[in-house]
Amino acid sequence: MTESWATFGADLHLDLSAGRGLRAGLTEALREAARSGRLAAGTRLPSSRSLAADLGIARNTVAEAYAELVAEGWLTARQGSGTRVAERARPRRAAAPARVRHPARRGLSYSLMPGSPDLSGFPRAAWLSAARRALTDAPNEAFGYGADGRGRPELREALTGYLARARGVYADPERIVLCAGFAHALTLLARVLRARRVREMAVEGYGLDVHRNLLTRAGLRTRPLGVDGDGARTDELGAGAGAVLLTPAHQFPTGSALTPARRAAAVDWARTTGGLILEDDYDGEFRYDRQPVGALQGLDPDRVVYLGTASKSLAPGLRMGWMVVPPGLLDEVAAAKGVSDRTSSALDQLTLAEFITSGAYDRHVRGMRLRYRRRRDELVAAVGDRVGVSGIAAGLHAVLDLPAGTERSLLQSAAWQDLSLEGLPAFRHPEADLPPRDALVVGYGTPSDSAWAPTLAALSAALP
Repeated sequence: MTESWATFGADLHLDLSAGRGLRAGLTEALREAARSGRLAAGTRLPSSRSLAADLGIARNTVAEAYAELVAEGWLTARQGSGTRVAERARPRRAAAPARVRHPARRGLSYSLMPGSPDLSGFPRAAWLSAARRALTDAPNEAFGYGADGRGRPELREALTGYLARARGVYADPERIVLCAGFAHALTLLARVLRARRVREMAVEGYGLDVHRNLLTRAGLRTRPLGVDGDGARTDELGAGAGAVLLTPAHQFPTGSALTPARRAAAVDWARTTGGLILEDDYDGEFRYDRQPVGALQGLDPDRVVYLGTASKSLAPGLRMGWMVVPPGLLDEVAAAKGVSDRTSSALDQLTLAEFITSGAYDRHVRGMRLRYRRRRDELVAAVGDRVGVSGIAAGLHAVLDLPAGTERSLLQSAAWQDLSLEGLPAFRHPEADLPPRDALVVGYGTPSDSAWAPTLAALSAALP
């Protein structure tokens, strides 16, 4: 049999190689049609029953050929959608890169990239109600340019009470500076540190390169600390660094919490050397299997700058963040920010103040905590028998430990499943002296509720 036709709405021409077994010949014919682009991405193929009838072969032969090509990534098979040519099947002009980085930028359908909450969970109705009340009660001067670069006093007052109650932070409204998210706060602090002639800053060996790059652009050299199951190796802090950036409550991305001994070591270092600790409390509200870990700032409010945002608890699009600044640093931070360095609008600040003081913020966080905990449990149930899962006592992401040498192939496999993932090595400081670790950082908070089930299924299909 050299040529055959199958029909499923449109004719499908296959050239089966002579001299090969039926299944091998069919598999190669379909593979070549997808590889060459003759079968366009997204083309729906006949059902295994229909194609088998038209070719005059056993249905199992067609099913096995389809299954093999799905495993290779040439085809996709989803309930209700049939078997289709994969979106990523394109004519090959060059070898594929050895590593898939940031696949979300390539427009894949599903995403488990870390760092984002479920944006569909934003409390629109409650936020609108708070906005109406805030607008009604806003003083006339709130609509002006604003004379205080630290931000609206109503929000600073609301944050003072909330942070003390929920995170154990020592603060008063005068020491809170509002900013447009964590990166803005870090930029201001880097400017202050450089003005103080600081040249080197310690950072965790695993972390976000965007933060390291921001510090580097500000003229600060970053020196990595070791990271293990007890958090950052604060015993490695020395006299060379003038400051350190830490994620004590939930190390990003490994998920470990800084132990009491290492917290004490960090504070002792700051007191002895005059150094400054920058505490990134990026997801402090989300704790599941343990008591909440309070802020490091509570151990020494004079040596720790506490940084928080609404990016994980509400949405990053609000561009809302805050710093609790030690008294000895406040004037310098205020000067670096300046009156002209605006953040979020005064009305958004007033709305968040109303949202917090009315109790709506607490209710929203509790609801999202239950939602994320359910997802975490479903993730562990789906993949926990095949890979190690860690860093799941808190936060919006988990770390899936893989067999050595498999991280690259798993990222490629995920891309074939139309799934955006990131590997742990992408977060490693280039100078960090850390043992090799193949792992995936899975942001289970990212998908919407409607997308969660198919996203989890895509992850399961990508794993060996």
